[in-house]
Amino acid sequence: MSHARPIGRRRLLGLATATATALASGALGTATATAVAPSAAGPVDALNRGARPLSDLNALGRMVGDARVVGLGEASHSAHEFFTLKQRLFRHLVAAKGFTTFVLEASWSTGLRLDAYVTRGIGDPAQIMRDEFQGQYVFWNTQEYLDLIQWMRRHNLTHPDRPRLRFVGNDLGYAGPDAFPHVTGYLAAHRPDLAERVGGLYAGLKPAAGTQAGPWMAGQLTKELPARRAEADRAEAALALLRDHGRPGAAGRDAERAHTWAVQNATAIAQSFTAYAFPDEQFPERMRYRDRAMAANTAWWLRHEGGRVLLASNNGHVAYTSDSPDEFPEPAGAFLRSQLGPDYVNIGLTFHQGTVNALPDFTAQQPKTYTVAPAPEGHNEYTLDKLRHRDFSIDLRTAPPAARAWLATGRPTRSYGLYWSADDPVTALGRSYDILVHLHRVEAAHLR
Repeated sequence: MSHARPIGRRRLLGLATATATALASGALGTATATAVAPSAAGPVDALNRGARPLSDLNALGRMVGDARVVGLGEASHSAHEFFTLKQRLFRHLVAAKGFTTFVLEASWSTGLRLDAYVTRGIGDPAQIMRDEFQGQYVFWNTQEYLDLIQWMRRHNLTHPDRPRLRFVGNDLGYAGPDAFPHVTGYLAAHRPDLAERVGGLYAGLKPAAGTQAGPWMAGQLTKELPARRAEADRAEAALALLRDHGRPGAAGRDAERAHTWAVQNATAIAQSFTAYAFPDEQFPERMRYRDRAMAANTAWWLRHEGGRVLLASNNGHVAYTSDSPDEFPEPAGAFLRSQLGPDYVNIGLTFHQGTVNALPDFTAQQPKTYTVAPAPEGHNEYTLDKLRHRDFSIDLRTAPPAARAWLATGRPTRSYGLYWSADDPVTALGRSYDILVHLHRVEAAHLR
């Protein structure tokens, strides 16, 4: 399988099949995108009127309003302050607004394992994270996320009178073994007549015991395209059989719920194998499929499990518009807004300077820490960092007219995912986000 196609930058996961541009130095280079240089005074004065210090989470909660799903982005997949903000905001929303679910840009099957710990105390979260957060998900294996997951477990134990907190993965990179028993177990209990056919379709698809997530994902990309397509066809056939002909024989709410859950797990399995079946030249469609799947899995959870959701992902996924439409045609945030309307609100994160972890290129296995210099004039962050608060939140939907014109103009904006890159994509903040959080400085997250 070819690895020759350049992938550009940041949020490409293991589904990307080509090289990333990497820098040898630790300082951010000059942005390559053409941008409009703003006059800072006007927007700064206007933005200051709506900015609230980030220490005031009540203000940020008021901006969230009655939304049932809040997409909280990040300008880097590995910055300590971004991860701790996700925990701070989630804890606040749990206490103040009754939020119940933390959704992470991680594989569905990984979410099943971590949810079993959060809700029932099954497994060791540190070991689960070591097992699952590999390859494209390596940056989630941090002390910050372990702290969050352990707090969720403690909260469930100490608040038995409140709705249980849940942990969900909405992504498709790893078709882990934990989703398969939800399908086969349902069939054994409710439709044994279909069990053999579905079992045959799944033969060889379920990762064997002891399989590591990282090598499995890398292995999928070494398979020839016809083999990947054949696997996707089998996973889709199993899903269609279960969905269209697998309703429980006996009526009852519990049986119907079991069928609903079995179909969703079969859907997650099919999503993973289908994503790997796209040829390299259809890379943008592969990314559109991935973002649509992440949105669909999040919306499914909301529809069937209820509650309110904090969705943690990259800025490029939670946004309404893509800053790189040639590679990433439509973000998950656009799909969620289409499905949920005002029940979905997103928050973009920016930062002025600091350090982040990133992989040097697509062949690297170990991240490095890179220094990001203060944002140069002409960048969105350059102007944002001139506001009176060091770290702040601001509702872009209610910004005064003088600020709206500035927010509607595209400018270079920092954005890092898996791979280090000097590219600063042009982003119009007001078109991409409902709310913005800006941090003066971030430090690299604590990888485990």
